[in-house]
Amino acid sequence: MTMEPRSFEKAGRRVSAEAVRLSLGGMNCASCSQRIEKSLREVEGVASAQVNLATEVATIAFTPGAATVGGLIEAVERAGYTASRAPSDADEWAAAEGAEQAKARQELYLLAGAAALTAPLVAPMLLLPLGIEWMLPGPVQALLATPVQFLAGYRFYRGAWGALRSGAANMDVLVALGTSAAWGLSTVLLFTGGHLYYEGAAAVITLVLLGKWLEARAKRSTSTAIRALMELRPQTAKVLREDREIEVPVEAVGAGEVVVVRPGERIPVDGRIVHGESHLDESLLTGESQPVQRGVDSRVIGGSINGDGLLRIEATDVGENSRLARIISLVEQAQASKAPIQRTVDRIASVFVPVVIGIAAIAFAGWWIAGAGIEVALLNAVSVLVIACPCALGLATPAALMVGTGAAARAGILIKDAPALERAHAIQTVVFDKTGTLTEGRPVVQDITATSGDEQELLALTAAAQAGSEHPLARAVTRAAAEQELEIPPVESFRALAGRGIEAALGEHTLQVGSRRLMEELGVGTAVLEADAQEREAQGATVMWIARDAELLGAIAVGDEVRESAPAAIRRLEALGVETVMLTGDNRRTAQVVADQLGIRRVVAEVLPEDKAREVEGLRAGGRVVAMVGDGVNDAPALAAADIGLAMSSGTDVAMHTAGVTLMRPEPTLIADAIDVSRATTRKIRQNLFWAFIYNVVGIPLAALGFLTPIIAGGAMAMSSVSVVTNALLLKRWRAR
Repeated sequence: MTMEPRSFEKAGRRVSAEAVRLSLGGMNCASCSQRIEKSLREVEGVASAQVNLATEVATIAFTPGAATVGGLIEAVERAGYTASRAPSDADEWAAAEGAEQAKARQELYLLAGAAALTAPLVAPMLLLPLGIEWMLPGPVQALLATPVQFLAGYRFYRGAWGALRSGAANMDVLVALGTSAAWGLSTVLLFTGGHLYYEGAAAVITLVLLGKWLEARAKRSTSTAIRALMELRPQTAKVLREDREIEVPVEAVGAGEVVVVRPGERIPVDGRIVHGESHLDESLLTGESQPVQRGVDSRVIGGSINGDGLLRIEATDVGENSRLARIISLVEQAQASKAPIQRTVDRIASVFVPVVIGIAAIAFAGWWIAGAGIEVALLNAVSVLVIACPCALGLATPAALMVGTGAAARAGILIKDAPALERAHAIQTVVFDKTGTLTEGRPVVQDITATSGDEQELLALTAAAQAGSEHPLARAVTRAAAEQELEIPPVESFRALAGRGIEAALGEHTLQVGSRRLMEELGVGTAVLEADAQEREAQGATVMWIARDAELLGAIAVGDEVRESAPAAIRRLEALGVETVMLTGDNRRTAQVVADQLGIRRVVAEVLPEDKAREVEGLRAGGRVVAMVGDGVNDAPALAAADIGLAMSSGTDVAMHTAGVTLMRPEPTLIADAIDVSRATTRKIRQNLFWAFIYNVVGIPLAALGFLTPIIAGGAMAMSSVSVVTNALLLKRWRAR
């Protein structure tokens, strides 16, 4: 799948790059992912490459022309692995899943064969505690162990050879080296006389194969979020063309065409309802558990399920521009990215295998020098080699991130990347924009006061000046004028006065509409209407002042309802120990009324858009980890200035692009859920890393000191990765409150 273009700096100029995702094969541990990343980054034209061990997917940004997808695949193959384009739609996912299942069956058959051959070899060890002494003849042991070593264990030799050929070492090197030593020693002793250790080599390979098979099964469960989103995409759409309803592939639907959706069908495109009404199930897209009512002029999201009505929908966003495509892209981007803590783990993993080989060599030399004999020395060295597991280290972070971002997506929380998820758990202060975030964002005109007494003329003039503005207050004025069917005079030109209002040219006159600050700058006296304006502001309304040629014409009070769930959202954040701040360009009196309704203690009002980012930076300078919540274009700088930005999906694309987290419903309670899922995921990462490190810190010395046999070491090594992935999968139980 080719993802959205990106940009990066090269030789002092900005270069457009494309991103592609490749499915990888043959990976076993963190050192594998590092080797593939290194090989890809060495390709001319590659700007960045990240490999996710949990998904076995590489995400590469490259310059078209300087590098090709074929060249990237060749680079992966040179490193000793396989690669192909990652699936990008439901059909490709189904095909990939079919291939995975076939591969899983083959591995299960191989595992079953290895287990059948290994069972007679380990049976004497299991019977010994029962007082039964029984042993297979040496040649029979060799006959059973050799196919396990070289057929079932072929994957380890192949992986080890690929790693060594590229000048690196991985888990395959440890397994191949350890089991080959045990098998080789047994073969020598078969002819010279002595105790044989075929059961150790065969059991280690069988146990590691079992661990890999269980790990693969668990890892497949981590990608359920992407698969579920892919399956939301309908393959066909019924389009009205030349007064006929025809069925076409959904990719063939163009913007502006009308599609017909019957009850029970999925909506194929983003669009606007032009006929009909229904209840839509948007749960998998927004996390909203209840069906929502939609009628004419309502916006709908492709992938929603139509409930009980026949709908005709005008397509607005199709293909890669659709909301569902962008959601999938964001989830893939999040799951492909690396958390900052993972980079530390990668550095440890890069030296892990050489260090383990060194410890095994020291253990061998130490036991031999101590007079234990070459057999004991070699067995203890083998135990060190097979118990060491870089897999658990490599999987600890990406497995938890995959499940965490998937759980968040199901709740309607889209996390842009791993750093955003990792930062969100530490949030100490949440800064809210007021309009459209804590309020409904659908203000209505409550009162009009004209100095001339002609309120309709004042409304018409104000609507004329506001006609080109997308601000919620401007839309309230133009909507009120339309409802009264007023004649709106033509405007020759207008310009926005950031954070203060607008100025428009109407014939020979100049009209100014905006805040009290704007009137003060223009030298317009407002005293005649101040008492009435302050009364409205005390009720939570926003007052717009209107002047013509620096002479006051009147004021319009506009009110916006507080979101029903906003007080509960503030209480939940405070229960999490998070401070809340309201940051708004509105006047202080109005802002304080809204803050009092919500329970927000700190208000920063009358802030210009360009100063919002400075206010956020000031909070950060105090040592706080700050999140900014907004939905408009003027919130984008503040979203970028915060440690983490949270955008309402009801807002602008600019805000969503800037933010690290997008809330798919305009629901303030999702902010606490976003913090909660981040904390839950971070806990899992820390648990996984703790157990992965402790396992190796404790297991390797025990093996070196002779307290573990190769069989026990192999079993422990096999289960370490399984336990890490299984622990990560427990995140699936997380639910938004």
